[in-house]
Amino acid sequence: MRDPVIYRILKREHHRTGNKWCVYPMYDFAHGYEDAIEGVTHSICTLEFQDHRPLYDWFIASVNTPHTPHQYEFARLNMTYTLMSKRKLLELVTLGIVSGWDDPRMPTICGFRRRGYTAVSIRRFCREIGVAKADSLVETELMQHCLREELNKTAKRGMAVLHPIKVVIENWPEGFVDELDAENNPEDTAAGSRRIKIGKEIYIEKEDFMENPVKGFFRLAPGSEVRLKYAYLIKCVDVIKDAEGRIAELRCTADMDSRGGDAPDGRKVKGTLHWAWTGDAVPAKINLYSHLFTLRNMGDMEEGKDYKDYLNPDSLIVVENAMVEPGLAAAEPLDKFQFLRHGYFCADYESKPEAPVFNLTVSLKDSWGKEQKKH
Repeated sequence: MRDPVIYRILKREHHRTGNKWCVYPMYDFAHGYEDAIEGVTHSICTLEFQDHRPLYDWFIASVNTPHTPHQYEFARLNMTYTLMSKRKLLELVTLGIVSGWDDPRMPTICGFRRRGYTAVSIRRFCREIGVAKADSLVETELMQHCLREELNKTAKRGMAVLHPIKVVIENWPEGFVDELDAENNPEDTAAGSRRIKIGKEIYIEKEDFMENPVKGFFRLAPGSEVRLKYAYLIKCVDVIKDAEGRIAELRCTADMDSRGGDAPDGRKVKGTLHWAWTGDAVPAKINLYSHLFTLRNMGDMEEGKDYKDYLNPDSLIVVENAMVEPGLAAAEPLDKFQFLRHGYFCADYESKPEAPVFNLTVSLKDSWGKEQKKH
């Protein structure tokens, strides 16, 4: 604490005060007095400020102040696959690596909000990790686990086909459109249900069909039967390909007596698929977000390397031609949903009924929750 520097004189134009002022207080000098004047009682800092606390206290004790604040130091929050440095986060924004401070990959409140994180889940995460004096690395999966547990109870369900392939149900009555009941949230009976429509042509996920199925594949294949969620049992009878040999369309038949998804003769069908009716499905853009960095602990960067060397090229995958049920397209910005068999999604600020946009909040897989159950 010997001969501390308390201010500096810089005779240079300032971006706010111009040339009217040239004396600028140093952080250590200003910090304690600002807290005292503003009535701060507890000044929470990270561990690197521990050596500054004697100077903080000395400045306040040397003059009369309206309040006497105290400084406390704790370890900063470090999360896997994440940077917390404000300087580096600013660089990500200014270099255009992310779209802004509210980019859903950023560890900022506005970024978390746009991605679909809730205040409840963030507060629970903070309670779970607590506050410590020792540096540690917190698993991002814990934060995701807190969010999944909340959204599982509160998010409405919906069906979205991210990579659609058309299915024509050959024996479907011409011109017939059926309306079915679909539950909004099986965890919340008060959420009620919604009506969804199905007709002769629908979309299913490309990955839900395999022309030459491997062992253990219980989804759609030539000659196999699956259940359409809330709807009917269908069986694939033909595969239509384009001139280049790519699958363009599937032809199926439906058991028209299996409305609701149960076979009238009691036969068991293992696979259940989500779908969208071509008659009212709305094209949507889906932003699939992942970790911004590939390195688990950003403090373990190799010598001579920069954090930008560990950027994840797949941190954002944009799906341009997804198809969603009309109820999802009507979502307001920041409305949250579970897309069946995909994960939890949030309507983006740019989402409009005629051009919906959704951000992946978190997948359905919960590795953290599974690990806790083991122990």
